[in-house]
Amino acid sequence: MIPAISFRGVSRHFGTVRAVDGVDLDIAEGEFFAMLGPSGSGKTTCLRLVAGFETPTAGDIRLFGESVAGLPPYRRAVNTVFQDYALFPHLNVLDNVAYGLMIAGVPKPERRRRAEEALAMMALPGYGARRPSELSGGQRQRVALARALVNRPRVLLLDEPLGALDLKLREQMQDELKALQRRVGITFVFVTHDQGEALSMADRVAVFSDGRIQQVGTPSEVYLRPRTRFVADFVGSSNVLAPEVARAFGGQAAWSSLRPEALRVVAPEGAPVAGRVVAARYLGSATRLVVALPQGEVAVLVPGGQAVPETGAQVGLAWEAGALHAMEAA
Repeated sequence: MIPAISFRGVSRHFGTVRAVDGVDLDIAEGEFFAMLGPSGSGKTTCLRLVAGFETPTAGDIRLFGESVAGLPPYRRAVNTVFQDYALFPHLNVLDNVAYGLMIAGVPKPERRRRAEEALAMMALPGYGARRPSELSGGQRQRVALARALVNRPRVLLLDEPLGALDLKLREQMQDELKALQRRVGITFVFVTHDQGEALSMADRVAVFSDGRIQQVGTPSEVYLRPRTRFVADFVGSSNVLAPEVARAFGGQAAWSSLRPEALRVVAPEGAPVAGRVVAARYLGSATRLVVALPQGEVAVLVPGGQAVPETGAQVGLAWEAGALHAMEAA
């Protein structure tokens, strides 16, 4: 099957800065794909390259098998939802949603009908006469989505669209976005620096660092089997063990990842490793311990409802076979 989006040797340089550096990537049609990484990692530049807002310094980008080299943004089968939503404050909601259709020359009755349908799909029927300033953050986000989808793109690009929302609303919109993607069935490419968003929403995740992709995989693959120290550190929280420490933990002499929730607190006598609790932080659903071992400090996540040892207590640690993961690259 022809991918919805293909990158082949794509780079984008700004002077001496390599914002994107030799990216190869395929995104399947109908996939919810997340580009995850810290600020400056290249993920947003990749999105802008697909949209046509940036031009590659090298390499080729294809949409559904066709190269987009030289193709202006308005001729690409994509639409973009930005973090600030970019709604026109002087237009009401209905005219905001219908704006792209107006530019495309769609007759007024048709564009009004399609705009109203898009608002109904976003659970905003009857909001057409309001101004953006009269809406909540979540409502403005839905209007931005309606405006992007009303043009019936084959790919929807989302540039950190939930970043301006508070935590509760952001979690609600995560569920709504995933349900929306399943309902409309088009390719979503979602850029975020929030690993929780990427892991909970995406079918697959690409982890970016310094303009390059460190790993591509399903959320569980990226979380449980990180390829590099960067991925282990950035995606969730992990104990990254140096080769000599991993060997002491019974693993290979290689950089390894051991997730805090994979560790269990047991009696120190006869435990694989033992040490002293030097810090504890209550997180609500769990308590995060820092345990000092002869090999160094490790983090342990104790689920809520279980007994939590006091700071200074001697404890043993145990883990299931397979929880200690040797990484492919340092």
